[in-house]
Amino acid sequence: MIETVGQFFQYSFIQNALVAALFLSIITGFIGSYIVVRRLVFLSGGITHASFGGIGIAWYMGLNPILGASVFSVLSALGLEYLSQGRTLREDSAIGMLWSFGMAIGILFVFLTPGYAPNLMSFLFGSILTISKTDIMLLLILSVVTMLFFMAFYYPILFVAFDSDFAKTQNVPVKFIGYSLAVLIALAIVFSIRAVGIILIISLLTIPANIANTITHRFKRIIQLSVLISFISIGAGIAISFKLNVPSGATIIITLIVLYLIVQSIHLLRQRIYTMQLP
Repeated sequence: MIETVGQFFQYSFIQNALVAALFLSIITGFIGSYIVVRRLVFLSGGITHASFGGIGIAWYMGLNPILGASVFSVLSALGLEYLSQGRTLREDSAIGMLWSFGMAIGILFVFLTPGYAPNLMSFLFGSILTISKTDIMLLLILSVVTMLFFMAFYYPILFVAFDSDFAKTQNVPVKFIGYSLAVLIALAIVFSIRAVGIILIISLLTIPANIANTITHRFKRIIQLSVLISFISIGAGIAISFKLNVPSGATIIITLIVLYLIVQSIHLLRQRIYTMQLP
């Protein structure tokens, strides 16, 4: 057993994947907690799928697809935040249009690009086992920026997350917090694409926070537990992927779903026992 574990950790790509998992867990733990508490899951899904438009355009122009996805996602996030604050258009309608527009643009430009683009599969489904040093550095930078931002503006973020209308009455910089977190959400999505892909990233942003929210309702504890749950699940997913030789993005999400079902079952069982004990 010990020898098997030692062999598992001796590979450099496993070491890179686990380091990336740590930074990815920090990013998704902080950002995901805000998304879940403020109920921005659908918005995050819109940004996620819109990012494919940036990937397609960058691929057509011969640029780094992550760069294209970053620009496209940030602009999309800022646009959605502007529309939601100004009530220019129903938020769900704007997200739906952006979702389909981004995917359509991506498909169009991928089709127009000469030759076959096999590497795009990694953007759709991800593979943390093939993550590069550059990707790890980007995750490190974003994780540090995310932690510093939440530390500096914890209470304004807390107010905006739970009740943005009340936050406005307390002179909280709601627009600044909203736009800043929209950018962080967009970058978190883009930098996570390499690990789990466009199709699965929304699960990594929401499931750990939902699991944590089942255990506690304190925002700070939700963040802490989300980071821990993400890291454990990603690590377990990497191990399963390596052992069974299957896609790592899928095993990470399946691990999260199984953990969610276990926690929910325990929670429901405890509630039933508590109800039965009432006079």
